[in-house]
Amino acid sequence: MALIATLRALGRPLHLDLFCCQGGASKGYADAGFTVLGVDIDPQPRYVHPGQFVQADAVEFVRRYGHLFDSASASPPCQLYSKTHRIQKNDHPDLIGPTRKALEETGLPWVIENVMDAAPELRSPRMLCGAMFGIETYRHRLFEPGGGFSFVPPEHPQHVARTTKMGRPVKPGEYMHVVGNFTGVDLARDVMGMPWANRDGLREAIPPAYTEWIGERLMAHVMGDEMREAA
Repeated sequence: MALIATLRALGRPLHLDLFCCQGGASKGYADAGFTVLGVDIDPQPRYVHPGQFVQADAVEFVRRYGHLFDSASASPPCQLYSKTHRIQKNDHPDLIGPTRKALEETGLPWVIENVMDAAPELRSPRMLCGAMFGIETYRHRLFEPGGGFSFVPPEHPQHVARTTKMGRPVKPGEYMHVVGNFTGVDLARDVMGMPWANRDGLREAIPPAYTEWIGERLMAHVMGDEMREAA
């Protein structure tokens, strides 16, 4: 694929972000030093890195092109594991298993992210929280590292601020709850560190601070592999 070759020519390690949506995770990996290509089944006109996006089936894409990258991440849709799904019994596919299998076949170091309710489907996941990074939303998310990559999460601070009730304006001293039909898109952009995103993108995203932190460790892992290969 010509786009992959073009991005590779930029000279930085190349990271593949699957199920990227508007690019919250992509932004963090880029801030950690990677050139990032985002892939999503839906068009994403608000994707954070214009010109670095491919509309495609994420699992099929990584099967075909994954070997051309240095690392990968994936955020399979979480509706299957949500409380809403358990109530409404909507039909959503399980994509964690197929995504993991496809990532394992690449031989790359990788990370799968999902919501807390997906814990039974993830292998030894690590939890990250906004309070670990000074972000005024708790937003617990699970991360399963693989492909030889691993990390130990930061210490989890005690939750001392109250979380805003869903749909209500944020009061002074409260932490924002960026889910559903939340109130305050501009504030959410600031809190999440995603000024380019709209409401849909914000409520589906990981704060870039999470993946910047992971990405710094992933970068060290990737560069260590390259140094060993060059020796």
